[in-house]
Amino acid sequence: MNQNDVLAGLLSQAALGGVDLVTLRAIVEEASERGAQRMLASIGLDDPRASQDMADLRELLRAWRDAKASARNAAIAWIVRGFCALLLLGIAVRMGATELLK
Repeated sequence: MNQNDVLAGLLSQAALGGVDLVTLRAIVEEASERGAQRMLASIGLDDPRASQDMADLRELLRAWRDAKASARNAAIAWIVRGFCALLLLGIAVRMGATELLK
């Protein structure tokens, strides 16, 4: 029995005998399961390789985040080094190091 038959059977049972809580929950579960599978099919994740595809996407996203953090850290390090170099140059000029070059 496929999902369409199960959902149709539950709906006909609800229409014939009234809806009790168990039938209503079963209808909701079947409909949500069918909707989830339809959504996965619409985005191309309904094949057996979908779990591997998702694992690959997670790994790619993790690598992107790591690369972004490394680039940010490198940029901050270069800014700090540049600031320190300018500070040392300023101190050297204030102390008269330019007189030694003449």
